[in-house]
Amino acid sequence: MKMPFELPLGLYCITDRIHSRGRSSIEVVRSMLAGGAKIVQYREKEGLSVREMLAECREIRRLTRDAGAVFLVNDHVDLALLCDADGVHIGQDDLPLSEVRKLVGERVIGLSTHSIAQAREAVALGADYIGVGPIFRTFTKKNVVDPVGCRYLEEVAREIPLPFVPIGGIKEYNIGEVLSRGARTVCVVTGVTEAEDIEATVRKLDKIIRNGKGE
Repeated sequence: MKMPFELPLGLYCITDRIHSRGRSSIEVVRSMLAGGAKIVQYREKEGLSVREMLAECREIRRLTRDAGAVFLVNDHVDLALLCDADGVHIGQDDLPLSEVRKLVGERVIGLSTHSIAQAREAVALGADYIGVGPIFRTFTKKNVVDPVGCRYLEEVAREIPLPFVPIGGIKEYNIGEVLSRGARTVCVVTGVTEAEDIEATVRKLDKIIRNGKGE
């Protein structure tokens, strides 16, 4: 029987090569792990060939395994399987979760959600965890939906039995708003990848989340 998945308490890290000050995703992940990151998602939307992405995923898989961290691949189920990632994270417009499950078996599947109806459907479909957002306005993805705000986050915390991670426009100055709504795992993207000292930033944000209070 498949064991329920638990998101690691603390900071959920996502790569973003375009917003990494010229650093490679591998370099960024090394710093994230050095700062204590326990879950890393590889997200590459444009600019690299599939072969280049596979090479990066395989190296990041090695790094995360050595660090004891969960490694997920965004969108690309084939890359996740080829690099032996712990799972995948998919969006509402990607392959249906039921089809992805046929491919990945018991590996973790995370699903992005933007409404309580989508969150309820994620439960019914067998998602292992959900992304909740974008909470605030974000510019890290093209064609992103409008911010859902903290009300939706409150609905999820109150009703949805799955682990959840708020994402979208979350920075150190507003992280307290999501922590006060019951979040125990929080995703900060550019606030980490654009930092001059990624290791120190991850360590600081992780501590804030674990303490359950923002600035």
